[in-house]
Amino acid sequence: MMLFIVLLFLAMSWWMRCYTNHGDAYTVENYMDMKVDDAIKKIDKGGFRYVLTDSVFIIDKEPGIVLDQNPKLGEQVKEGRRIYLTISKSNPDEVSLPSLVGNYDYEQYVKKLKLLNLRATVKEQVFSNKLEPNSILYMYYGDEKITQSDINDGVKIPMGAVLEFVVTTRTGGKVEIPNLICKTYSEAEFLITASGLKLGAVSGVPGSDDLDNTYVTSQFPDFVADAMVPLGSTVDLTLSETRPTACD
Repeated sequence: MMLFIVLLFLAMSWWMRCYTNHGDAYTVENYMDMKVDDAIKKIDKGGFRYVLTDSVFIIDKEPGIVLDQNPKLGEQVKEGRRIYLTISKSNPDEVSLPSLVGNYDYEQYVKKLKLLNLRATVKEQVFSNKLEPNSILYMYYGDEKITQSDINDGVKIPMGAVLEFVVTTRTGGKVEIPNLICKTYSEAEFLITASGLKLGAVSGVPGSDDLDNTYVTSQFPDFVADAMVPLGSTVDLTLSETRPTACD
């Protein structure tokens, strides 16, 4: 009988120890800003399990770094509890660009880009006496020109990318070369002035007193689509008293 009581006491003591230990609380350590492999080793050593719940791209952040953990540092949990980790990733997500419609101001547009983890710089300033200064004309991602039409078509840019903008200015900058071929002298003179350029040498009809009835047969600099010259540059014209046949 006495032996039975002793054995029963020992069994009860063992069970109580197991029950008490089962309810022990463990303090969660800090895994933030650790490399994920190191964090996992630390989690395993602490008697916990881990779950990778998400990965997020952050500009200039090394991939595979713990960005968030749940439970947090210092919380009391039971042994074997799952620790949920969010880590940084190397491949950036692609995002759609905000519309330019009603939003052509460069500074305001840059604020929207920052919310998307996109960066911006001014590639070129183009003179315009019609638009407000710093109005966006278009932008570049690498060699790709992006306009409002491309944005409407759903063009996407990887987070962290740098967009280069062409914006307007009223002091200095560059302007597009107008196409003056086949224009009358007066039309060409008006387009040159309206573009912020200056009329240079005029040749082809020496001594003519009626330039308004002459036509432009060539110009320098030549017209090339999207080509730019500094504001205030001169444009030379060659004129003819007869309209060139190529203009018909």
